[in-house]
Amino acid sequence: MTETNQVKSKSRVQAHGEVFTAPREVNAMLDLVKQETERIDSRFLEPACGDGNFLVEILRRKLAEVRRMYRRKPSDYERFSLLALSSIYGVELLPDNAARCRERLYEIWDEAYTAHCRKSRQAEDCRKAARFLLERNILCGNALDLLDTKGEPLVFSQWSLIGRQFKRADYTLDGLLNAQPPQPDQVPQPLAPKASQQMSLLKEEPLMRQTSLLDLFETDQAGEKDAKPQESAVKPPPETDEEGRLLYEFPPVDYWRIHHEPTPVKGAGL
Repeated sequence: MTETNQVKSKSRVQAHGEVFTAPREVNAMLDLVKQETERIDSRFLEPACGDGNFLVEILRRKLAEVRRMYRRKPSDYERFSLLALSSIYGVELLPDNAARCRERLYEIWDEAYTAHCRKSRQAEDCRKAARFLLERNILCGNALDLLDTKGEPLVFSQWSLIGRQFKRADYTLDGLLNAQPPQPDQVPQPLAPKASQQMSLLKEEPLMRQTSLLDLFETDQAGEKDAKPQESAVKPPPETDEEGRLLYEFPPVDYWRIHHEPTPVKGAGL
């Protein structure tokens, strides 16, 4: 199937509703967020990526920006091209489409990388790193039930470039989509009785006072030691990262060696 064809076969359309988006429509939609598609570290997730029509165009735009900014220094082009590749994610139901999507993305990246970094000493390691990134970022599964082909939760890796090292944190797709909002650090007091409200209006005093959770905890500790805690007392949030959805965090590794599996640092879970 060529990139301009929208259907592989009628049987696949009937069985899976498989119809690919034409390049003209892909570019028209991406132009609506043109600034983000040209930002190297801006993350994109395609929940039904097919063989990658949207993702390959996003990668082309990102690599064009990497070339514009870092073409004069191959070592910078090397790691920022990997960063661009690491920011692209996809989920695809059919294994052949997922494999083809990874291959198309790799071919585009490798062609650009070879043109700019053909003399790099880490060329083979960087290619292995690119393959590893695509294995982690383009998953075969169902984005509707959030499970992979083995019935296990879909897990994506978030990659952050720190100097010459990549930091990796793994998240389940379920945790990303259904993350709980942060607990408020202030809670309002209940409204005063009607008579008291009228007195407060005359005295021009506020009817509600903002009380921090710290004040509530200090009040509880100052009470009787043998008193049982009330069920309605505010409980501190569980220990997680700032987004409340950390699954695993990996120590930073050199950008050309990210395909080596380091030992994860276990987080508190989702």
